[in-house]
Amino acid sequence: MTQQDPLLPILVVEDDPAIRELLEEELQDAGYQTQGVASAEEGIALLSHTQVSLIITDVRLPGMTGIQLLQQLRQEGSDVGIIVITAFGTIDQAVEALKLGADDFLTKPLDLDAIREAVFRVLERQRLALSPTSELSHFHGIVGKSDAMQGLFHNASRLAKSDAPILILGESGTGKELLARAIHLESPRHDAPFVPVNCASIPSELMESEFFGHVKGAFTGANEARKGLFQSAQGGSLFLDEIGEMPINLQAKLLRALQEKTVRPVGGEREEPVDVRIIAATHRNLEKEIEQENFRSDLFYRLETFSLRIPALRERGSDIEHLIFALIDKHSEPQGKQIEHIEPDALHCLLHYTYPGNVRELENAVMRAVTLSEDGTLRHQDLPERLREQATPDKASQMTPTLTGEILSGSQLPTPTPTRWPSLEEVEKRYIHKVLEATGGNKRRTAEVLGIARRTLYRRLEENEE
Repeated sequence: MTQQDPLLPILVVEDDPAIRELLEEELQDAGYQTQGVASAEEGIALLSHTQVSLIITDVRLPGMTGIQLLQQLRQEGSDVGIIVITAFGTIDQAVEALKLGADDFLTKPLDLDAIREAVFRVLERQRLALSPTSELSHFHGIVGKSDAMQGLFHNASRLAKSDAPILILGESGTGKELLARAIHLESPRHDAPFVPVNCASIPSELMESEFFGHVKGAFTGANEARKGLFQSAQGGSLFLDEIGEMPINLQAKLLRALQEKTVRPVGGEREEPVDVRIIAATHRNLEKEIEQENFRSDLFYRLETFSLRIPALRERGSDIEHLIFALIDKHSEPQGKQIEHIEPDALHCLLHYTYPGNVRELENAVMRAVTLSEDGTLRHQDLPERLREQATPDKASQMTPTLTGEILSGSQLPTPTPTRWPSLEEVEKRYIHKVLEATGGNKRRTAEVLGIARRTLYRRLEENEE
């Protein structure tokens, strides 16, 4: 086993017992194994004889700090994923952690949804990095085989070569931060910092100081000078998530920083040059925000020149089928389960739900269903209530759960009567053999297209032949 094996525990290094217990319970509820320690020294001792898939560490610890732990592990050549937890007032330490090789950071107070998303992102990036064929079907960790996503990958790759600001548009849960990070990794700035910030999470009265820094004595509590996010991202990319939430007075200063390539720290008397590529994102309709005088038109036009829209999951065609089976495999293995059957009503719900929360909502639904499943069967009752309500069994009995991907285009699935649905085995058998045919019998490529492990493909082929 490698350190990136998701079956290995996640190490939580946190001296506050309540926070450590909260983190471990949340991760265990998500299907992960955990191991908690109260200090970096205990963590190092544990790592000397135990492999882990990921480390989550607080910055402030008794004795060695979380930053020192990170630094020591990277100097020793460890490539284990590391997520750093930092208090809001020490966001510059989080930036330092990213420079030293941290994979992500979380801010206190902890957002439980953000914890699970961060863990998933880091483990997924590591999994893809280990796959020799990952680049054939992924764009820096983003899955997408549909025409819509392939077009997005192509345009993102082209724009990454430019230094111009980029505006990423898309509904919540579509993966805007993942795309921003992918653009950074594809750009000439990939060796410099990628600094993400959620504009909605910073109090408005602290925003200017957070973005541009401040000099000593600039305001009450400013006991020393401090760099802002622009200076921390020097030479790299600054990702402004939810830019539509930025106060309009700060928008003017952001526009000036974009035009002049300088910033003035709060309380400072001179401009400081900065070399930062801005990538912004929002789920809001900024044109409507302009009409309501909540967003500056000049900033919008500056950002919108190069914009990318991430399609909603309902617009991604066959991606949903690939994602369903890939997510079932992904969440089955850490729990030691093998999902061999899906009830027809459950399959219908997963295929036909509109997913207002997009990929994030699909993953949460699959993870819940796998966790609740018994006897290797994913049942209709295991799905969240909102999915079951939108596509009730009565409605499902009148519809055929056809797979609509490009690979299955033209294939003839049996049309069931209202009392007979095709079994999952029938759907899977036709689907797998269609992909095998399209790949010329290449089983490694077939497994990649299906989004499943090769051992899973071999097992299903053997079962279909029985």
